[in-house]
Amino acid sequence: MSKIVAIQGIKGSFHHQVAREYFSNDTEILECLSFDSLVDSLLDKTANSAVMAIENSIAGSIIPNYALIDNNELHIIGEHYVNIHHNLMALPGQGLEDIREVYSHPMALLQCKKFFKQHPHIKLVEDADTAETARRIRQNGLKGIGAIASRTAAELFDMQILAENIQTIQDNSTRFVIVQTKNSVLPEEEINKASIKFKTDHKRGSLATVLNVMSDCRLNLTKIQSLPVIETPWKYSFFVDVTFEKYDDFKKAKSLLQIMTEDFKILGEYKNVKL
Repeated sequence: MSKIVAIQGIKGSFHHQVAREYFSNDTEILECLSFDSLVDSLLDKTANSAVMAIENSIAGSIIPNYALIDNNELHIIGEHYVNIHHNLMALPGQGLEDIREVYSHPMALLQCKKFFKQHPHIKLVEDADTAETARRIRQNGLKGIGAIASRTAAELFDMQILAENIQTIQDNSTRFVIVQTKNSVLPEEEINKASIKFKTDHKRGSLATVLNVMSDCRLNLTKIQSLPVIETPWKYSFFVDVTFEKYDDFKKAKSLLQIMTEDFKILGEYKNVKL
């Protein structure tokens, strides 16, 4: 059975880049125009795995994706980081002065704000996906319209790069997670990172107590994200990433946190790729 990996967006997107780098080249790519349809492809078994952006070093967490992973009982089996390079591209034979409008994903537009302040004649328009915009410009022969996308997209859709690396902050990295409906079975000695979720009660210092337990068990907290519990106003779930040297330390922390917190859940146990 061939491996089918669902990505948000189309070939040429950063999700596609992650799928190519994380999995082997014979992987079949399933393009999904939204994260919801990406999750559906896992649940109905159209895809075996999926690539999902979870946080950006500039723009922060992609909060709805935490909820999608949690609500659909998905498991994080791995992670991958990509340095994001944004390029302004258009149909060949045009210059920067010919471009009237630029379409791209809101996140890409946000990350290139400074560049476009120098070119006030260009109107910025939010779109669903970076690579899909480049493809549409090519398919419809749209002159005077630009896209912000990856170099791979420019090559795939025969676009001319008018300005490269236009992101405001050059060190711009996005963390992606690889998700499946079943947890991966890695040997314990290979696991050194985990994603967990829990709720705490309203008592003063309850979260601090939980964090102290993690510290006592020699866990290093690399990420904490709160999300409102919809059905209980002013109550929050916490999504936490931890790294550790010994799996036994994490095992000890797990047993304590299961007692101390509500709705304790392991979202994934995997290898830390940013050591």
